[in-house]
Amino acid sequence: MATLSNILHSAPLDLTPYESLYKHFHSNPELSLQERATSEKVAAHLHKLGAYELHTHIGGYGLAGVFRNGPGRTILLRADMDALPVQELTGLPYASTVRMRDADGVEKPVMHACGHDMHMTCLLAAAETLVRTRDSWSGTLIVLFQPNEERGAGAQAMVDDGLYEKIPKPDFVFGQHVMRLRAGTIGSRQGTIMAACDSMKVTVFGRGGHGSLPHYTVDPALLAAHIVVRLQGIVSREVDPSDLAVVTVGSLQAGQTENIIADRAEIGLDFRTVKLETREKVIAAIKRIVEAECAASGSPKPPVFTPTRRFPPTNNDHEVAAVLAASFAEHFQGDFNPDTERTNVSEDFPTLATAIGVPSVFWFLGGIDHALWDQGQTEEIPGNHSALFAPVIHPTLKAGVDALCIAALTFLKK
Repeated sequence: MATLSNILHSAPLDLTPYESLYKHFHSNPELSLQERATSEKVAAHLHKLGAYELHTHIGGYGLAGVFRNGPGRTILLRADMDALPVQELTGLPYASTVRMRDADGVEKPVMHACGHDMHMTCLLAAAETLVRTRDSWSGTLIVLFQPNEERGAGAQAMVDDGLYEKIPKPDFVFGQHVMRLRAGTIGSRQGTIMAACDSMKVTVFGRGGHGSLPHYTVDPALLAAHIVVRLQGIVSREVDPSDLAVVTVGSLQAGQTENIIADRAEIGLDFRTVKLETREKVIAAIKRIVEAECAASGSPKPPVFTPTRRFPPTNNDHEVAAVLAASFAEHFQGDFNPDTERTNVSEDFPTLATAIGVPSVFWFLGGIDHALWDQGQTEEIPGNHSALFAPVIHPTLKAGVDALCIAALTFLKK
């Protein structure tokens, strides 16, 4: 009986065109909700393969290709498409020089600083590989390309736009993410693999005036500073040390010039949790601290809390993850870690499965050059969202393609 690895070896795919495709995606990133050209490029590639029924413009620029290859289970493989407002500093010959206007109309540099270009390329190559090996498996394959992951809304937007009325409902949903790990390695785990994430803007109010007359004002900059310091005690003093939580102040804006006391300040907050009860505790603590500091400063108006993003925790189904682990271990041998560390990074991937109550599994794909990784200074290696994040194309690309194919074939193989 042919093994899953033998099926892949029976139809080797020349990855040279996909290396060029990756460089194209990397050089031409698009911000969340603006992935038009990227989506069109993906659709054109799937159309050339000739086997996929295409559904485009789902939840924005989302799209899905459906390959019906006889009776059997239905597997959904997912990649994300959007890039980040980051000025690329990698120095690569195919580095991005793109600038776009964001949702607020502000022009910003754009970069694939999170590896979504690699995700798309791997999934397109896997889509071709699984067409080439069609005689070895039976069932339905869905390749889904999701917009707006970085803002945590793309998966839900696709579901809300009738995704599962347009395509078959999958039995399992699978996805992967390139990470700061040794290139070509695969890491997964049963249970929670990625934390939940919430972001919010907190606006606090003061009474503006001249910098020389602070006694006539309520200084929102000082108020915000007290809040920032006090928030640091939530995780260290209110969350069980055996639990996981992170609270980060990512931005603080108050005033426009040196000698004017502003009338408001805005704090950008990001917090990560795994347990629902811990999330509720953190939210309650944030509100309690902000409101108390506003009262202590004599703020003339109550603060305003505006949620901006929410990502669910990524929970790998225990049974399905165990089955996949066996397949990954056989194919990748020592390059597979079945108990990779849980991360505080977050994804909206799980929504594609939880929306219809089916199991999902997510895994990590290493993208760091072997020589660099093996030096042992891993904390100095740029990671996701860094202006210097630059996964090596090989062997990252092949490992990512193989992982997607192995996952699908585990449940579709004849």
